[in-house]
Amino acid sequence: MNISIVTVGKLKEKYLKQGIAEYTKRLGPFAKVEVIEVSDEKAPENLSETEMIQVKKAEGDRILGKISPDAHVIALAIDGKMKTSEQLAHDLDQLATYGKSKVAFVIGGSLGLSENVLKRANDTLSFSKMTFPHQLMRLILVEQIYRAFKINRGEPYHK
Repeated sequence: MNISIVTVGKLKEKYLKQGIAEYTKRLGPFAKVEVIEVSDEKAPENLSETEMIQVKKAEGDRILGKISPDAHVIALAIDGKMKTSEQLAHDLDQLATYGKSKVAFVIGGSLGLSENVLKRANDTLSFSKMTFPHQLMRLILVEQIYRAFKINRGEPYHK
């Protein structure tokens, strides 16, 4: 399986980079994982509704430009579907079983995802009703993908 994580913004924190690198390495036997960063849109602190839409659209266009046309897209969103680790594992297993070998997870910027990205998504996923920094979500996501593969293989990592 080829998994891409398309995300807005650069990751600067060394500890997060190390954690993501560790889980990406662990995923090596199961899937090819690629993190694709697109630049965030520079914007002032206080935005009007129109300006927020423009920022999300600009970031969304960059995101869509990095997604393969044949990819199954899962957008991370606060109001997405909440799933257990086992449910995510089942979903990834079903995608592989039915020939969807390209999966793209999308993490938006600080304002969220544009309507165009949400329309392109085949599914949405929420890890919590809480808001997390999108840089931290990368680490949480890659760990959950690793956990999903371990669950599907019946291996003891998941308890």
